[in-house]
Amino acid sequence: MAKVTLTPDSGFARELIDAGGDSLKKCYQCATCSVACPMAPANNPYPRKEMVWASWGQKDKLMADPDIWLCHNCGNCAELCPRGAKPADVMAACRNVVYKNLVQPSKVGEWMSSPKGLPMLFLIPAILWLVIWAIRAAIVGAWFPRTEDGRIVFGQIFYGDYTIDPIFMITFFGAVYLLYKGCSKLWNSFKNGDGKLVVVGPTKPWYYHLAMLLWEEVGSHKKFDTCTEGPKTGQPENNRKLGHMCMIVGFVSLMIVTAIVAGGHWVGKVVPVLSIETPMPLTFPVKLLANFGAVVLLVGLVVLTIRRKRQNPKFFASNYQDWYLLGVIWLVALTGCLSQLFRLADAVHCAYLVYYLHLVFVWMLFAYLPWSKLGHLAYRTCALLFVRMYGRG
Repeated sequence: MAKVTLTPDSGFARELIDAGGDSLKKCYQCATCSVACPMAPANNPYPRKEMVWASWGQKDKLMADPDIWLCHNCGNCAELCPRGAKPADVMAACRNVVYKNLVQPSKVGEWMSSPKGLPMLFLIPAILWLVIWAIRAAIVGAWFPRTEDGRIVFGQIFYGDYTIDPIFMITFFGAVYLLYKGCSKLWNSFKNGDGKLVVVGPTKPWYYHLAMLLWEEVGSHKKFDTCTEGPKTGQPENNRKLGHMCMIVGFVSLMIVTAIVAGGHWVGKVVPVLSIETPMPLTFPVKLLANFGAVVLLVGLVVLTIRRKRQNPKFFASNYQDWYLLGVIWLVALTGCLSQLFRLADAVHCAYLVYYLHLVFVWMLFAYLPWSKLGHLAYRTCALLFVRMYGRG
């Protein structure tokens, strides 16, 4: 019989504990979690194997395991675990550790993993937008300017052509590039570096699998129903579908609005009839879509926040990364809504100050995306595509 030598990484195990997996040492490998999980495939179930790898500090195995991204964190495993090992929390901790070190600069990942890094994460965009405000104020001649007809127009300070548009374009596409690098690194780790894997099911083109998983995982959210329809645990069943659907609809609506406004601004320079001026009237269709998206986003935030606050700590533990993401999205939504309300109320100082904070929090949301829990939108998609291409699902 071949001998296998395991080299435990106690530092990695400690890192998992600090990232929210403090219950991993309670696992005694009864396999209840794998049986309870309605998502785990029969030929390669999770999270039992992840629990033992985590306990033994098997960093390489966990970092190359696509299954840590497939868990929906429904909590069935935690509610049925006889030892209170909270397997779903350990799976989340594994993802948190991957976020931290997946792309460079890893220093940002370090800041993102602890409240101690929050001041630095805030100060970078706060200083950036304050400097821009100061420069524009010197040019315009006022920190809180009005137009000649007395209106509040944020573009007088945060002018789109050479402040907001170029900065957010660089930020967004920079984050997309880093997400691509992170997904490439994950994909190669899933293949164990040699690309020689056995396909266990029928093969189809990657774009077919991508289209199907985007519909099933994002469009219909039907996997959340699969979790809810899993084994009965005796605990209240809280389907997260509504909250996540509202968040997706809200974000998509606001992204469409942003694309239309940016397109109208730049294309309008060449084709004036297509120009869109901001601020838009409240009855303008694009403005209606923007306010709809903001309201739906707030509803999703309320639903998810209440659900997280009601979680039984015996089975679930919300970690710092969970609250950081919810907090930033809350701040983006609230400052966006309040900046509009203060502008309509003609509260010039409050309007500019809140809009400045809105820019800071939006920048934080997108610039730090590759190291945050929100990055799982890309990393989870990468893992799902990988397992489907190799015959699972």
